[in-house]
Amino acid sequence: MFESLSDRLGGVFDRLRGRGALTELDVRAAMREVRVALLEADVALPVVKDFIDNATARAIGAEVTRSVTPGQQVVKIVNDCLVELLGGDAGPEERALESALKIDVTPPAVIMMVGLQGSGKTTTTAKLAKFLAERARKKVLMASLDVARPAAQEQLAVLGEQTATATLPIIAGQSPVAIAERARQTALLQGHDVVLLDTAGRLGIDEALMAEMAAVADAVRPDEILLVVDSLTGQDAINVANAFKVRVALTGIVLTRMDGDARGGAALSMRAATGRPIKFAGTGEKLDALEAFDAQRVAGRILGMGDIVGLVEKAAANFEADEAEKMAEKLAKGQFDMDDLRMQLGQMKKMGGLGALAGMMPGMGAAKKAMDAGGIDDKILGRMEAVVLSMTPKERAKPEILTAKRKIRIAKGAGTTVQEVNKVIKMQLEMANAMKKLRKMGGMKGMAKMLGAMGGGMGGGGGMGALGGLLGKGGMQMPPGFDKFGKR
Repeated sequence: MFESLSDRLGGVFDRLRGRGALTELDVRAAMREVRVALLEADVALPVVKDFIDNATARAIGAEVTRSVTPGQQVVKIVNDCLVELLGGDAGPEERALESALKIDVTPPAVIMMVGLQGSGKTTTTAKLAKFLAERARKKVLMASLDVARPAAQEQLAVLGEQTATATLPIIAGQSPVAIAERARQTALLQGHDVVLLDTAGRLGIDEALMAEMAAVADAVRPDEILLVVDSLTGQDAINVANAFKVRVALTGIVLTRMDGDARGGAALSMRAATGRPIKFAGTGEKLDALEAFDAQRVAGRILGMGDIVGLVEKAAANFEADEAEKMAEKLAKGQFDMDDLRMQLGQMKKMGGLGALAGMMPGMGAAKKAMDAGGIDDKILGRMEAVVLSMTPKERAKPEILTAKRKIRIAKGAGTTVQEVNKVIKMQLEMANAMKKLRKMGGMKGMAKMLGAMGGGMGGGGGMGALGGLLGKGGMQMPPGFDKFGKR
């Protein structure tokens, strides 16, 4: 979503980093460019004005002008201001309490989902139910209060089956208030921890919608009222949020389609404009594509500093202990065969593919652009995996026995060419060589010590240079021919 904004800001900060010293005029000129970038990203004008005033006041202070790396200091200040803009201005403990759902109450906790029709409210309700069941170990009951939209209640029932979440049985003719009260009573009797109420939406804000929503809130007194807003709506999303805030006591916002191609203005403006925290973000169509919103991590992505925490979480979610243990034993010996390569390709696919991973790694924005420009997509991972699977177990364990005749057979089995088989073999060979170098450096402990030299700076340091030496000239690179893999 923030790709265009990230590119614009990256260009501004690259020029600052190249300067040995910064004057007040330099800082103000850079902030003017930041202002234009935010406005082009559809951020609300009052929000942009406050943001620029705050950042400029800090950036022309003595801490920047006297800094050894003034350009980096300005980037840090803009990062801190972005975190505050997105709702991360409190201390760590306060932020955790603020962003968490109020569900540790006497059961059942009632969460009411509100929003306009088409914002993804029903799907988000199912996503949140799955999130709470898997992450918080809560027993969840979902209930649809939408009696106006055809098959809305049936849709939630289907989503309940897909997420293994209980849904309230449908009784024709009941009013939304009666359904909400029945849902709460059913949850109390059946021992559910959380009730999710999916309310009706409209194509636009009208009095009937607001009156119905207020009546439900008065009847069940929910612990949380979450407004679901489509990120693609743009600046109008702020008007929608403010209209709902006036009629019900909103406790938070859920942004959907954060993986879309919107300019990101709604996300950046929402917290400042409404005073309500963004609690969750929908990052895809699948029912597990819901993340707890973290201001620091989103700011890091916008400024090209990556999201290592998110990357680690993705890895942990797809972690397979047995395979990882076997891999650790082989790496300790400096070994890396085709089975290991296949496992790594599979893990990359589970974690969202090449583009998702590149977008979360610091300094990999340029690599992601090169991948997009070169037409590299995640189908490459599947085609490479097919090449490995076309090998016999003996060939995967000992790639050095792959003769020309065997390569022809493998290419036919994978539906590809011998040239592409050779590219996979070369990739495995280079990774095996890197593992041998790693072993000579003292294994993973040696690498940890080396990475420690990188420190906490945002620029490339000695540690990154050493890592580049380990993995090849120029640092981390795509294996030779990767960008042409699968192309005729």
